[in-house]
Amino acid sequence: MNNFRVEIPSLSENIRMIESFIDNAKEKFHLNDDIYGNIMIAVTEAVNNAIKHGNKGDSTRNVDLTLSLEDGLIKFRIEDEGRGFDYQNLPDPTAPENVEKPGGRGIFLMKHLSDEVNFLENGKVVELSFYINN
Repeated sequence: MNNFRVEIPSLSENIRMIESFIDNAKEKFHLNDDIYGNIMIAVTEAVNNAIKHGNKGDSTRNVDLTLSLEDGLIKFRIEDEGRGFDYQNLPDPTAPENVEKPGGRGIFLMKHLSDEVNFLENGKVVELSFYINN
């Protein structure tokens, strides 16, 4: 199994490092544009959430991103150093009362763009999986 890892301090400008990490994965694994686009949005959303909500923007805390490749599946694991969150009871961003609210779209997007989303360790870890048929 191939594993690739990058760790960034919790600063929003470090999203650039995540983007280039994903660009490298696109080249390395010959990802098609659709999957690449979905991965780029979903993973950067997850990392943004980890920075903002998980680590509360504390630059002394890191966000860890690991990419692993299994049969026909590319999996991204995003881990923060926060307390986790209640991922079972998230408000639906498409509900009328929430449409105007900022936030709440990240996880919604991740669920729509990924083939599988798993939360582990009380929500401190998010796993996003994408099927790739090469």
